[in-house]
Amino acid sequence: MRRIVACCVVFLSVTAGTVFAQDGLTKIAENIYSYVDVKNGGPANSFAANAGIIVGKEGIVVVDTLISAKEAQRFLKDIRKISDKPIRYVIDTHSHLDHTFGNSEFAKLGAAIVAQTNCRENMRKNSEETLKNSREYGLSPEQIDGTKISVPSLTFSDRMSIDLGDVMVELIYIAPSHTTGSIMVSIPQRKVLFAGDILFTDFHPYVAEGDISGWARNLDYIAELNVEQIIPGHGPISGKKDIVEMKSYLLTFDRKAHELAAQSSDADFIAAELKKSLPPKSQGEWMIPYNLRKKYLQGN
Repeated sequence: MRRIVACCVVFLSVTAGTVFAQDGLTKIAENIYSYVDVKNGGPANSFAANAGIIVGKEGIVVVDTLISAKEAQRFLKDIRKISDKPIRYVIDTHSHLDHTFGNSEFAKLGAAIVAQTNCRENMRKNSEETLKNSREYGLSPEQIDGTKISVPSLTFSDRMSIDLGDVMVELIYIAPSHTTGSIMVSIPQRKVLFAGDILFTDFHPYVAEGDISGWARNLDYIAELNVEQIIPGHGPISGKKDIVEMKSYLLTFDRKAHELAAQSSDADFIAAELKKSLPPKSQGEWMIPYNLRKKYLQGN
């Protein structure tokens, strides 16, 4: 296990007990805040990605940074409504643009960007090209203006701890899941977990890069944790029942997709049939045929 202790102690004020609705950060537990349950996900709002903060005596840890410099600036304004402490670390839960393309705005403030080793390699390989082709993700030049790629400077393999003086933040990697470098962020003292895109709640998940067996192992691990509130990568504050439902969704999707792809190469037809076996979700239904084309029909 790698342990990092913040070395500069700065005592600045925290606005305690402030709760913000969907337009800002929601208080999850003592000194833990996050965007949650964002509706109508699209490029303009980071595809409804959640991102949050943990405030400690020695500074702030940020979990994910949204999709662009402009979105990160909005995030920073919301952070400053809560605390003016220095932002010491940014944790990337995985490499996808809706969770990492705001990194550079925090790096400008001196924050160290932290990720699992595979996440950094994925960003090195793909992020510049993704930024160059941001129109393909529905991002306009105005929305992406000023965005620069900031690759993590600190990495770990399986475990890492960040000590903020009065609260410990644990970074946990189990196995490839949503991506090869997806992690969860635990705050054991508060029984809170940032699951990143290991968990989608009330969203059809993106599984095209997923390792289904490894993903199930991650969900089994979370199911055994002493945690009361789980912040998914997309969706509302969640609990253990959502972990169980996510695993069931993935296993059902994978099994039925393989069965149907053996019979047809029509993604829309397969998606319609697959929906009959999947639980209803309020957001992201377009992801079903997309996942089919990318993961199950590539050879057809």
